[in-house]
Amino acid sequence: MVTEAVPSLDSVSIGIWIKTGSRDEAAAECGLSHFIEHLLFKGTERRSAFDISREIESVGGSINAFTGKEYTCFHAKILKRDIALAVDILADIIAHSVFAPAEIERERMVVLQEIKMVEDTPDDYIHDLFHRSFWGDHPLGYPITGLEENVSSFRREEIIAFVQGHYTPERMIVTAAGGLNHGEVVDLVAARLGKLRSLPVPAPRQETSGGCSRMQITYRDLEQVHFCLGTTGIAHHHRLRYAGHTLNTLLGGNMSSRLFQEVREKRGLTYSIYSFLNMYTDTGLFGVYAGTTKAEIKEVITLIVQELQGIREGRIEDADLTAAKEYLRGGTILSLEGSDGRMSRVARDEICFGRHIPLAEVLDGLEQVTKANIVEVAQEMLDSHPLCITLLGAIEQRELPWQTVEL
Repeated sequence: MVTEAVPSLDSVSIGIWIKTGSRDEAAAECGLSHFIEHLLFKGTERRSAFDISREIESVGGSINAFTGKEYTCFHAKILKRDIALAVDILADIIAHSVFAPAEIERERMVVLQEIKMVEDTPDDYIHDLFHRSFWGDHPLGYPITGLEENVSSFRREEIIAFVQGHYTPERMIVTAAGGLNHGEVVDLVAARLGKLRSLPVPAPRQETSGGCSRMQITYRDLEQVHFCLGTTGIAHHHRLRYAGHTLNTLLGGNMSSRLFQEVREKRGLTYSIYSFLNMYTDTGLFGVYAGTTKAEIKEVITLIVQELQGIREGRIEDADLTAAKEYLRGGTILSLEGSDGRMSRVARDEICFGRHIPLAEVLDGLEQVTKANIVEVAQEMLDSHPLCITLLGAIEQRELPWQTVEL
């Protein structure tokens, strides 16, 4: 348990983080973590699905959850006077959900609709396709929402077995931030989760051997061609992680970034373009997304490659480097103005580093980033192999002037 007391706040945010996600699923289980995230809100031994939402909302609070590649989080935000209620509800859904057959069938339909919604949203769906193409059969390539055929077939016994095997004390971190007292939170959580059954240490996650360099096209009759291109990134604990974040900001992390300015503002070739750096415990993924017309795709990709080459070769203005670091510095500080941002930060510190990282250490890490650091991390990520590219739209491979995209 990790808490951060902020006496000036009237709110408290609390989260129960389970160190399991889509990466921890076998192929036949793809989507099970996300399905369980939904089902835990569908009723416990003491509360109906309606009771769960009504009780927290009747005091002005909120409750929600999300599933990631490596963890799942159930969280609530309430006034500090209502912290006992929030802990009780969160612990109740974690430890006492009943998984009623009728609720499983209803929520199965909801999740299937969510999968269809993602597939109907090209700028979202392209990321699922890209992950699958890049990581191949490794669990990091599985879509978090799952596959329709899997979600349609999950049985109640499988669901309960997965919860019993993964939602154990060894995998749980409870974090809270806001107008709280640490001892009080510990006592509340211990009273409600202290009797959870421990299990042997789970098997380690499947290691990665790096992503694949390939081109993959999914044909769909769309006005735009959406694509992601990228390569292996860096892990959370990488010694150059601050340089990695700064590189991502410089390249495509905001409206003043190179890609946004060169491709959208100066040439009008796309509405949306950005870079991303997804970090995991032992690896990462660095890439760029854009949507454009078939006629413009060659020019857009050429510009992206040019900008990647420019950063890799150190063509970075001092003013741009300073601006990127200040953007990250300001965003980090602003994210801590609410209890929910603080709660999430201490959780990710614990999950990724096993310790709390003081704000001063983060800001100093950003301040120390040099141009040489950015060039080093760019070369580490970009020199391993040709870029992987995944496309979605009304285009065929024979219409493209290249079979691989290289720097």
